[in-house]
Amino acid sequence: MRACRFLIPLLGFTPFILHGQSSIAPPAAFPDPARLSKLSAAFPEVDRLMRAFAQRANVPGIAWGIVVDGKVVHLGTNGLRDVPTKAPVESSTVFRIASMTKSFTALAILQLRDAGKLSLDDPAERYIPELRTLKYPTSDSPKITIRHLLSHSEGFPEDNPWGDQQLSATDAQMATMMRQGIPFSTAPGTSYEYSNFGFAILGRIVTKVSGVPYTRYVREQILKPLGMSVTTLEAADVPAARLAHGYRRQDGAWLEEPQLPDGAFGSMGGMLTSIHDLGRWVALMLDAWPARNDAERGPVRRASVREMQQVWRYNGATAVTSPNGVALNAGGYGYGLGVRQTCLFGISVAHSGGLPGFGSQMRWLPEYGVGIVALGNLTYTGWGAVIEEAFATLARSGALQPRQPQPAPVLLQRKEQVTRLVSNWSEPLADSLAAMNLYLDEPKPRRKAAIEALRLKTGNGCRPEGALIAENALRGRWRMRCRDGDLKVSITLAPTEPAGVQFLEVTPIGREESLDPPAVCR
Repeated sequence: MRACRFLIPLLGFTPFILHGQSSIAPPAAFPDPARLSKLSAAFPEVDRLMRAFAQRANVPGIAWGIVVDGKVVHLGTNGLRDVPTKAPVESSTVFRIASMTKSFTALAILQLRDAGKLSLDDPAERYIPELRTLKYPTSDSPKITIRHLLSHSEGFPEDNPWGDQQLSATDAQMATMMRQGIPFSTAPGTSYEYSNFGFAILGRIVTKVSGVPYTRYVREQILKPLGMSVTTLEAADVPAARLAHGYRRQDGAWLEEPQLPDGAFGSMGGMLTSIHDLGRWVALMLDAWPARNDAERGPVRRASVREMQQVWRYNGATAVTSPNGVALNAGGYGYGLGVRQTCLFGISVAHSGGLPGFGSQMRWLPEYGVGIVALGNLTYTGWGAVIEEAFATLARSGALQPRQPQPAPVLLQRKEQVTRLVSNWSEPLADSLAAMNLYLDEPKPRRKAAIEALRLKTGNGCRPEGALIAENALRGRWRMRCRDGDLKVSITLAPTEPAGVQFLEVTPIGREESLDPPAVCR
């Protein structure tokens, strides 16, 4: 059945009942107050999945955690941190997290930006003079900026195999590398290519701008305020009884990988942490959502933490068909974090880390307030599939639901007024509700006739049924139940104060039909 639209505007009329309600909405909220207890019922199955994964993948030792609403609510461990001594993994065991270090580096940069000490659009060579002699790939290439470095769009070549072996490089060696030149795979600002070298340069910028070594800056300005007391960039600082030894499997035996020292490239992948500390880090990321009026509690503004979790450099999309439909995946890189959108959970934010002897991942769903962290002491431990299984397990609890947008008071007022209008057309009421654009689309008499025709078809006695479903603070829809049928009413308010109705759609709908739009993908 074709939808009938009613766009009810006003030209040159001053509204007389629009005042008195705020256009500022409360923050989005979870509708189920028992969500944590329901999610907790799924934790034993998540534990089983993790242990089965460790056995299947021959990982000597693992640790995992679940974060809900900015708090670490569950931790698990399995296996050995040290194979020869059979020392078990504990929640305080410290693993290398490799490239997950990049998110700490990005937050340090944003903290300095917020303090007015740099701009993300500053050329990197302003702080790193060795970059001034770079030979750019084209005459029209822009200078590399801090923003380019944060989002892997500076044009340097992907360097994972090479980067893994640079952690021990000294500051002098790194300076020599830069003076000798860095080749470009693409022009800066044109595409995504993962660069460990780029994040090493960011660490050097932190040192130059703050006036203290990168390691000290991160420890004092970020880790200590967050209570991440065991997190470090130097394996030698970790007590032997807490340190996870890294292994690779060769010819049926475990071979221990040497612990790599901290050096000039530490800001791209040198960090070590425990599952409890890493959970605190993801808790900080999740606590930035939703935007709200609460007092700031973290070492960096919530707005800046959310800024990290936005796509700043797109890196592609995939569409995979199956008997169940089409699975879509698209996204890119934020600042030190990967950001993807899927049909299953909307936005997910993540980063993995892999070095000889270790593999880790952190992943969270900002709209759902839930995250998972995982650490392993096998070279490039592949966590992706089992973390997906873990989220699916949490979803089966029925409590893994996104926050719901909350309507502004003025939207609730317009719902009540539009409901009265649909039930019984009133010329003054229609005029008072309308934004100035709507009668320009179609004359008011046609709108009135369309509403009356629908009301005649569905029978009189129409009344609102159920709550308004808010899409955002100023847009929503609701059901009206009439004698012989139902109507779906949707409105969008205008960007004016007071906020009039700029769009109104009334559509016949089946009694059992959902108000939600049809799914476009699975």
